Amino acid sequence: MTTPTKILLPEDELPTRWYNVLHDLPTPPPAVLHPGTGQPVGPEDLAPLFPMDLILQEVSQDQYVDIPGEVLDVYRLWRPSPLYRAHRLEKALDTPARIYYKYEGVSPAGSHKPNTAVPQAYYNAKAGIRKLTTETGAGQWGTALAFACAQYGLECEVWQVRASYDQKPYRRTMMEVFGATVHPSPSDLTEAGRKILAENPDSTGSLGIAISEAVEMAVQDESVHYALGSVLNHVLLHQTIIGEEALMQLAMVGENPDLIVGCTGGGSNFGGLAFPFLREKWAGLQSPVVRAVEPEACPTLTQGTYAYDFGDTLGMTPLMKMHTLGHDFVPDPIHAGGLRYHGMSPLISHLYETGEIEAIAKPQSECFAAGVLFARTEGIVPAPEPTHALAATIDEAQRCKESGEEKVILTALCGHGHLDLAAYDSYLSGTITDRAWNDADLQAAVAAALEKLPAVN
Repeated sequence: MTTPTKILLPEDELPTRWYNVLHDLPTPPPAVLHPGTGQPVGPEDLAPLFPMDLILQEVSQDQYVDIPGEVLDVYRLWRPSPLYRAHRLEKALDTPARIYYKYEGVSPAGSHKPNTAVPQAYYNAKAGIRKLTTETGAGQWGTALAFACAQYGLECEVWQVRASYDQKPYRRTMMEVFGATVHPSPSDLTEAGRKILAENPDSTGSLGIAISEAVEMAVQDESVHYALGSVLNHVLLHQTIIGEEALMQLAMVGENPDLIVGCTGGGSNFGGLAFPFLREKWAGLQSPVVRAVEPEACPTLTQGTYAYDFGDTLGMTPLMKMHTLGHDFVPDPIHAGGLRYHGMSPLISHLYETGEIEAIAKPQSECFAAGVLFARTEGIVPAPEPTHALAATIDEAQRCKESGEEKVILTALCGHGHLDLAAYDSYLSGTITDRAWNDADLQAAVAAALEKLPAVN
């Protein structure tokens, strides 16, 4: 019998727990350090930015964390999300591989980001916070947090990386429709932004700079907190609902993945899909290869240094051991704004260091070619970020054609590209450019940024 195109979980089978990979890691990750003392951070160090519920989740060793009913109520607006069998893409590639994609573009924000934005807004509202500040690259995270804040009556203020602010004006509009206030970053509203603009008035910005601005505004007012859309443990925890659903959906059609592919910027989409499958692998129940795909213009895993670094440009965050290109590095303004981050999630970095996952980098022209093929076969225009995973998926499917292997490939289509059409226009008109790692200017910029890594004893 042919596998259905859509594999749907009924709403009453929506997972009610998030999975915490910290419980099952073969080796524990390095501690997060206080930049002043060099000692592991405690709850009191994080309290100015996050509510206690999230702080406890950040350090929890419990294997599972229950999802509050008030969060499940909002999740039901779009979850469970569909798992698709890519029959038409397989046919176009003439491959014996079976390709599945978990589609997160059905959410109100059009991406996977509300999976963590909703619980973050909920826990902050529960703690009596009135406003959340944040950064956003492509605008997916800012849109998600604006939507989530609207659900719980919170104000939302967003600093959007200047390159994406200019490239994606309708993302700003969507955030404002949901009630957010949006600023281009760097801005003249913060000390951090003014410092960057004084050094470079034409700065295209970076996620690191935007984080500095949002954090600076949050710490000035006890009724304001900061929310982060990737990197941190609790963010990846919330995203595991993707993988938990995918496990159940693949079981419905009797499949186990041979390869799991996800794009990586900060790590939340990738971790959300992969972590539950790694749990099954460590338990001896499955044996997938897990592959992260990043942009060649910002290759944190494949070319970054594994070291303690700040999560932001101005050095306002705790020190995290991660693969980094240096907190001072400003990536090329590629269209995949959500992947333009100088560092990688500490959890993802640790898994890469210990050999549990592998990573490759792709140029954006190859990724857009994959996105166009996917749109013309599967009918969904993907956001620029997941085109990286699609490019790697297509590569593997073509290898299967050559070898005759009937591999099962699972990938995460973490968002649609309806508000990214300017990027596709650049690709279709032939004006898109690639910045590869062997570019001398890129390597020089990274080398200069790495010289400013903080000293850790």
